[in-house]
Amino acid sequence: MNKKEKWQNEDSEELFKAVLGLKNTSEARAFFRDLLTEKEILEFGQRWKVARMLSESVPYSEIGHRTWMSPRTIARIQKWLKSGRGGYRLAIHRLEQKAGKRPVAGKKRNR
Repeated sequence: MNKKEKWQNEDSEELFKAVLGLKNTSEARAFFRDLLTEKEILEFGQRWKVARMLSESVPYSEIGHRTWMSPRTIARIQKWLKSGRGGYRLAIHRLEQKAGKRPVAGKKRNR
């Protein structure tokens, strides 16, 4: 049996539906600016950037240097990227499909 977590409630479901109802980035920008503080938007943006950089195998040291995220936060994002609910991976995959390539979050490493 899959136990519901505290954050899984009617209010959260309505929030997710509202996000899914937005039609473009301009609408999303307006919605999130009304919903969140500037600092929260910046924080979420940085977490998303770190997730994309991790998916591109950018080293932690470079991620830390290029973002203001602590090593602990980077490690937490890596944990969720690898063994979370798949949300980061799904969103990254969908962006890759839409762009026809991997989205650029940080400078790609030379291989």
